[in-house]
Amino acid sequence: MLRGTVTEFDEGKGLGTVAADDGQGYLFHVIEIADGTRTIDVGQSVSFQPLPKFGKLQAGRVHKL
Repeated sequence: MLRGTVTEFDEGKGLGTVAADDGQGYLFHVIEIADGTRTIDVGQSVSFQPLPKFGKLQAGRVHKL
């Protein structure tokens, strides 16, 4: 699991990005928010599992910290 901070989230599209502590950016979809909520705040600290999807790294199992 990596840690990072949500840098943007578009509630309408259900898409967001996480700036990870490893210096990379990861995309995520709302279905990956582990607590089942449909939103997350920009600036929220999170932990997540990096997943290779569609040729890019994405954040899976996003847990709010």
